[in-house]
Amino acid sequence: AGIQILFFLWLPSAFTTAFSGVKTIFTQIGRGEAIELSAFVSVLIVLSIYTFVFGRFFCGYACAFGSLGDAMHALYRFVCKKCKKRPVQIPSEWKARFSFVKYVVLLAIVLLCFGGVYGGTGKYSPWEVFSMLTAGNFKLNGHVIGICLLVLILVGMAVCERFFCRFLCPMGAVFS
Repeated sequence: AGIQILFFLWLPSAFTTAFSGVKTIFTQIGRGEAIELSAFVSVLIVLSIYTFVFGRFFCGYACAFGSLGDAMHALYRFVCKKCKKRPVQIPSEWKARFSFVKYVVLLAIVLLCFGGVYGGTGKYSPWEVFSMLTAGNFKLNGHVIGICLLVLILVGMAVCERFFCRFLCPMGAVFS
């Protein structure tokens, strides 16, 4: 938990930076350009090598979104325990069926990047909203859909441990 808090406070953008590398690569491919070794691509390469060597350390400890999910789940379990209520859980068979969705999310983002239209989808992105909030930018005008999606993900994170990581994380799909 201590490592997660440190990464959440001092490197909340590691996920966004690494995933920007993925987006940069496929946007450049879509434009027919050579792939440049930008800071985003460099972070993606470093995290990919690190994940290959040490496993999903990044996912378990350094990803701010995963840490947020762990905190949401712990808070939900604590509240349920204090209220003497049984926590809502996602059935196991649903978990198995929906574990492939992160690959669909990754494919959709890759296709949007390849098509050159991903840049216009920021206001719909829960990751964009999360990044803005962790950066202290609360000017979320026009991000209503992104906010709603983030709230839905937060609810999922509360009721299912590692909800985002298991079902939606495009970086989890990249690392696997």
